[in-house]
Amino acid sequence: MKAILFAVAALLAVCAPAFATQCHVNPVNIRKEWITIHQPCRQSMRRQIQMEVSAALQYLAMGAHFSRDGINRPGFAKLFFDAGSEEREHAMKLIEYLLMRGELTSDVTSLIQIRPPERKTWESGVDALEHALKMESDVTKSIRSVIASCEDDPEFNDYHLVDYLTGEFLEEQYKGQRDLAGKASTLKKMLDRHSSLGEFLFDKKLLGMDI
Repeated sequence: MKAILFAVAALLAVCAPAFATQCHVNPVNIRKEWITIHQPCRQSMRRQIQMEVSAALQYLAMGAHFSRDGINRPGFAKLFFDAGSEEREHAMKLIEYLLMRGELTSDVTSLIQIRPPERKTWESGVDALEHALKMESDVTKSIRSVIASCEDDPEFNDYHLVDYLTGEFLEEQYKGQRDLAGKASTLKKMLDRHSSLGEFLFDKKLLGMDI
């Protein structure tokens, strides 16, 4: 019996410091005047985050398609996997911005909804590049609509958010669209000159190989 009592006492002695560090913190109320994003702007930002996530998943599907052993285009696969990472980073930047502005205190679970990619196969590299170009154009249009929602609000012109989207996102979108259009144009010319060998050569150039 003494041994049991000694063991219990020793256990309590060990656990007491841990129990002492645990505490219950009551929720606090913080003034909300500093949270200034209005509902139309907030909702458009949430939709844009979802669109960036959807674009990232679509690019992952494109990278996986060109990684298949029956297709084996590692250059295209790398291009689209990298693009998927960029789209995911865009979504994270938008989330971080909303957090900075005091948003995302509710309805966080509905912020990102995973939907299957729109397409899972592509007939050729040109088909994939043109699909990517259309997707980037749609993302650009969506960003412009977010800017309009946040800028044209008669009660509050959120010029800081508008400036952030214009400088941080739109320029990158326009450069990306021009790059994809140039790649599609070059590939079409190589296919015209080298037939099916053109896509193989273009894929190697995407990997940085000097062919």
